[in-house]
Amino acid sequence: MADTVLYEVSDGLATITLNRPDAMNALNIETKVALRDALQAAAGDTAVRAVLLTATGRAFCVGQDLKEHVGLLAQEDGKQVMTTVREHYNPIVTAITTMPKPVVAGVNGVAAGAGAGFAFAADYRVVAETASFNTSFANVALTADSGASWTLPRLVGPGRAADLLFFPRTVPAAEALELGIANRVVPPEELAAEAAAVARTLAQGPTVAYAAIKASLAYGAAHSLLETLDKEDELQTMAGDSEDHRIAVDAFLKKERPRYVGR
Repeated sequence: MADTVLYEVSDGLATITLNRPDAMNALNIETKVALRDALQAAAGDTAVRAVLLTATGRAFCVGQDLKEHVGLLAQEDGKQVMTTVREHYNPIVTAITTMPKPVVAGVNGVAAGAGAGFAFAADYRVVAETASFNTSFANVALTADSGASWTLPRLVGPGRAADLLFFPRTVPAAEALELGIANRVVPPEELAAEAAAVARTLAQGPTVAYAAIKASLAYGAAHSLLETLDKEDELQTMAGDSEDHRIAVDAFLKKERPRYVGR
């Protein structure tokens, strides 16, 4: 795996770190391929029970590497260049949103364009007070990608999503918390520890139940109440059949803290 993305698994937690600090973690082809492969590896690894997506340097990710992009546009007809959405961004967001385990984004700095899209796709966002979000797409005459047209309206509502996409602007961390983009905002010096603590807590929790919660939220966002009730029945049956459910009930009766095994 390229060193533009670091990958480490420890005690059920996969930490995936964007590592192009000098380029503010802009997404060149090498980085996009490495990030896609790392997320897909985490999704398929049964030893991984939660994922932390974060970055080095002063930015989380400023989106597409426009220097590389301009060079590719000069060499090709443009249409082939835009296959990056299909080949990279879509699989990245699909891995984040569909893996049966929670994904935490530790947003250490600016998250713009696809960088913001990846953060929006996470299940939980811990954000540094000095960080910010910017959709950016319209500023370079492009539409939303990286799942932002699906995730952003679900976070802030369709009206605010349209405003943020039509009129891109910097959304500071405090406003992101008010809008529902950020789940927690912490001092920058505490970001790494807090994001890791949240992700570790999830990695030690009832993985099957978390997967069911994640699936039910996604399903309920696009289906009727009656359809969602049926889905809840299906997912609760699955969660109720898990070993972790039995561990939790037994621990409750014994007034002990449950020690989940993730299955």
